[in-house]
Amino acid sequence: MTPLEPRLSRERIEVLVAKMARCRVVVVGDAMLDIYLAGDADRISPEAPVPVVTVHGRRHALGGAANVAANVAAIGGEARLVAVIGDDRRADSLRGELVAHHLPDRYLVTAPGRPTTSKTRVMARGQQVVRIDEEVDDPIEEHTEQLLTAELERAMADADAVLIEDYNKGALTPAIIESAMRLARARGVPVVVDPKFKNFFAYRGASVFKPNRRELEQAMGATLDLESPDALPTSLDRLGVDNLLLTLGADGMVLVTKDKEITRIPAMAREVFDVSGAGDTVTAWLGTALAAGAAVREAAQIANYAAGVEVGKLGVATASPIEVMAVHDSYHDQIGRLRRGGLL
Repeated sequence: MTPLEPRLSRERIEVLVAKMARCRVVVVGDAMLDIYLAGDADRISPEAPVPVVTVHGRRHALGGAANVAANVAAIGGEARLVAVIGDDRRADSLRGELVAHHLPDRYLVTAPGRPTTSKTRVMARGQQVVRIDEEVDDPIEEHTEQLLTAELERAMADADAVLIEDYNKGALTPAIIESAMRLARARGVPVVVDPKFKNFFAYRGASVFKPNRRELEQAMGATLDLESPDALPTSLDRLGVDNLLLTLGADGMVLVTKDKEITRIPAMAREVFDVSGAGDTVTAWLGTALAAGAAVREAAQIANYAAGVEVGKLGVATASPIEVMAVHDSYHDQIGRLRRGGLL
């Protein structure tokens, strides 16, 4: 396994980011609303041994596939979110957040009787006390599936890439996955997949498949020995995808390309405040960079810079091109100092 050399110049990133801002990127999958309740916890409840949180603030944010779309928009690209929401107040809030991020809601499908997926995080002094999930994760009904397929076809008509974001919340049925893959093949555009267990082997032919280590080990039914030269190439072959990007949290990422070259990509974060949404940021930057013509190693490195930005923020967040450039510059400065000191 070889470490990633810092070959990606500032000039090359600037060229790619300019192209990324002109890309049309379809994001299909499980959209959700993130709700944050923030306050203080100074006492224990007399009713049960749990903290009492006095809420002083409430905010909403885009989660899941909607957060991927928000990250594409933060890059400057045109994000088209194809997803299912309910007919409820949380759907209204999600639409409001889309407007705030300059994202269209015209590709959303409303499923009456199905709640809009939401995650409510109760925070006290910057720490998460509890998370409350409200959702139905059954596969969407056939009628909703047909409507979603129609919206996907409309969104994909002139798209430059499709990002498939699976959170096992029911939107990505086998029929929707097949449609997304078929439409991408017809247009000859890259497909980036952020998978979950249920549909793990349904993405043969994807350009980049991006699980985390736990997800890959669960699907493969074995613990991965990352030092073994055969472990990840074998996973690549079983999945039938072009490239495998394995995310390792604080240990960065590992890229396995279709020529079976394995590259270690170190984490870029100086300080980690919150890893929520980091995978969404990687998916967005990776897919949009590929849409702009980046080689897969270039796209992975840029996405890694973006992840370093996102985890330095509290809660689900986006990364801007200016912030990504700052991470790049800091990394290159550090490499330069190490080389001048004879440590590299």
